[in-house]
Amino acid sequence: MARCSFCRKVIEQGTGLMFVKTDGRIFLFCSGKCEKHLLKLEHKPRTTKWTLEFAREKRQGKAGAKAENEEKKE
Repeated sequence: MARCSFCRKVIEQGTGLMFVKTDGRIFLFCSGKCEKHLLKLEHKPRTTKWTLEFAREKRQGKAGAKAENEEKKE
């Protein structure tokens, strides 16, 4: 299954949008919202709260903070 190039959600077959840049890079989008954020507004998925990449970064940050707190206690 294909994934959205911005939010990383699974795109169902027969839906979504494909954008091909002149240098040959292919971007797949699940919605116009994702297309606009990546291409027009040039937002980064890591800093956009509703993307899966942001959620992963946040989880990793919490795990890293917990490990640091445990080290400080010992």
